[in-house]
Amino acid sequence: MPFIDGKTMLDHAFQNGYGVGAFSAHNAETVVAILEAAHEEKAPIMIQVGQKVIQTLGMEALKGLIDTYEKDYNVPVAIHLDHSRQFEQTMQAVQMGFQSVMFDGSGLSFEENTTTTKKVVDIARALGIGSEGEIGKIGGTEDDITVDEKDALITSTEEAVSFVEATDVDYLAVSIGTAHGIYKQTPNLRFDRLKEIVDAVKRPVVLHGGSDVPDAQVQRAISLGIAKINVDTELRQAFTRGVQEAFAENRDDIVLASTLGRGRERMKEKVQEKIRVFGSQNKAEELLTNKKVITIS
Repeated sequence: MPFIDGKTMLDHAFQNGYGVGAFSAHNAETVVAILEAAHEEKAPIMIQVGQKVIQTLGMEALKGLIDTYEKDYNVPVAIHLDHSRQFEQTMQAVQMGFQSVMFDGSGLSFEENTTTTKKVVDIARALGIGSEGEIGKIGGTEDDITVDEKDALITSTEEAVSFVEATDVDYLAVSIGTAHGIYKQTPNLRFDRLKEIVDAVKRPVVLHGGSDVPDAQVQRAISLGIAKINVDTELRQAFTRGVQEAFAENRDDIVLASTLGRGRERMKEKVQEKIRVFGSQNKAEELLTNKKVITIS
């Protein structure tokens, strides 16, 4: 199955009122868990390559694993570079054949953020690759980068419009009250601000920190224009608990196919649960009838 560019995938979700799960992978078992879940649910997905796995396994190694396993599953997939804070790294992903890339300049000045994001957008668009940018800060910790929740700023509509006008980014990550990681208290998303932003920028919006947000809030956000929901923490949690469960049953079982296999199964179940919450089950065929494919290798 050829890969699908991120813009085509998210535009379809945006126009048809569902969300695409952007699931972070960390090793072979997690790649397979995501693909198996998508295959069983007949759902389009993004597989995210984040900064932590780049530091450990490496970008090229994980990309190679996804390329290898994806051939066995008949589902639309876009490989997405998440939270790149370096232009050079983003270009490396483009050269490797990612179908979607994010440059995260939210920690820079507005001018620096828009200038670099615009370069990424122009190059990605010339190659038919989707692009994501971020305005505002998302609280919590991801890949060892921490933003205190009280310092996480709610993105203003004016900021979002100015950012889109300056960059023409394909999809936009905004801060509407989510945080990376597990919440200390139930989040309350700013639906009023989300609606204002979507009405103004008229393109897909991305929800970072999608783990542990109540399903009803996620579904309302999707109804207002969220088309990509990032999930990582809950997947790692499910995988780890699966491995722990296997050891609890039999401490002498040190066959990795058994212990890691249990982790893979629990993570697959969590991905399936999220796909159903996002409403992307059974959307694969519909998307593929109007697909634009990426064949860069």
